Amino acid sequence: MPDSPKIPETRPLVETDTPARLDRLPWGRFHSLVVIALGITWILDGLEVTLAGSVAGALRESPTLHFVSADIGFIGSAYLAGAVLGALFFGGLTDRLGRRTLFFVTLLLYMSATTATAFADSLWSFALFRFLTGAGIGGEYSAINSTIQELIPARVRGWTDLVINGSFWVGAAIGAAGSIYLLDPAVLGGDLGWRACFLIGGLFGLPILLMRFWIPESPRWLVTHGHAGRAAKVVETIETDFHRRGFRPGPAPLPSIRLRDRRSTSLGEVFRTLFHTHRQRALVGLSLMTAQAFLYNAIFFTYALVLTTFYGVPAAEVGWYILPFALGNVLGPILLGRFFDTIGRRRMIAFTYAMSGLLLALTGWLFQQGMLDGTSQTVAWMAIFFFASAAASSAYLTVSETFPLEIRALAIAIFYAIGTGIGGIAAPYVFGLLIETGSRDRLLLGYLFGAALMIAAAAIAAIWGVAAERKPLETVARPLSAAD
Repeated sequence: MPDSPKIPETRPLVETDTPARLDRLPWGRFHSLVVIALGITWILDGLEVTLAGSVAGALRESPTLHFVSADIGFIGSAYLAGAVLGALFFGGLTDRLGRRTLFFVTLLLYMSATTATAFADSLWSFALFRFLTGAGIGGEYSAINSTIQELIPARVRGWTDLVINGSFWVGAAIGAAGSIYLLDPAVLGGDLGWRACFLIGGLFGLPILLMRFWIPESPRWLVTHGHAGRAAKVVETIETDFHRRGFRPGPAPLPSIRLRDRRSTSLGEVFRTLFHTHRQRALVGLSLMTAQAFLYNAIFFTYALVLTTFYGVPAAEVGWYILPFALGNVLGPILLGRFFDTIGRRRMIAFTYAMSGLLLALTGWLFQQGMLDGTSQTVAWMAIFFFASAAASSAYLTVSETFPLEIRALAIAIFYAIGTGIGGIAAPYVFGLLIETGSRDRLLLGYLFGAALMIAAAAIAAIWGVAAERKPLETVARPLSAAD
């Protein structure tokens, strides 16, 4: 791999086996806690996106708001714009201030903003609160992805990351089920129901906030920022719990790495590392993130509009169609995730992206021909997103494990921001306009464009993807602070 820029010899040198000690651990209670307390981010995002989609019909019928389809698309774009800017802003702070500090800040922002959404009284206040909610979620992606990557053993990093990202759809199912109940006229009905949906979403973060107090700072981040002593204590605490449960490491010496103290990284070095030293990896990451962002944000943010506009599904019943769709998305990473650690990253990423694109093109044609109804359309989307969910999750895995530790959070943020900015922000609004025309032919063109992006990303991954399976992060991407 290309050499990283040389670190000035005047900086303190530390030799550490911290990464190897973390990677040799068996799966245990500590890792399960990390997955639950931090992986909840994707459940929250799934909850938010699904609520926005499920209550779209109620927002159009609201006596207070009177939104049209284009307004719904605009709100979706505002959420994504917030996610992009939040990822960039908080991603830089995560690399500078630490993983742990930021995953508290971003969760608090999410909780405050989504609660405020429940009290919106106009298009602009609704869009503002959705923007801030997105900023919290975007910041979570940077802080949480980097933390999980650095704490999970290398041999199961791929499957774990895919399953966590796929848990987005657990949140989607919760949002769908909640909307079914709360939008029921016999319970709260449209105008009060959608407000209750967002209010509950904010309260949902409270127990997660408390759970995160149990998660330590990433030892890998500590050791590269002049805190080798603290890093050793964190690892010792983690190992002590495993020793009490019977884990006895072998006598063989562990590989160590020599690092020079680095408190921060300039933006110039960040962009030089991403787009010069690792420009081939940057192309792969950008392609994967852009394609999946367009696919998901175009289709899912307007999911309810397609059902209500073309199939006459009542707004209060949209949640019933989202539940099976969410099931397909959850099963994809669970059933396919193991193969990303065995068959390998490159092959599986190319396969899942290509299958998603081909199935989307076929479904789009069937839709245009009028051969589907609400139920069969949902079944077709289930098949597409069984593969697309694993594909999208692998995009986040790729950009979080193939760049150096010192800029990992910001790298996630940059590729998430660029990919979402190119492929996601405009997509909900454009698809909202296409649906507003009532033309199946025009909507087919949007589906075909999304399919083409997925297939192109599959080809790029097949040719230039990184075989990172079962390898330590420091082997996949040499740290910028490495001394040899």
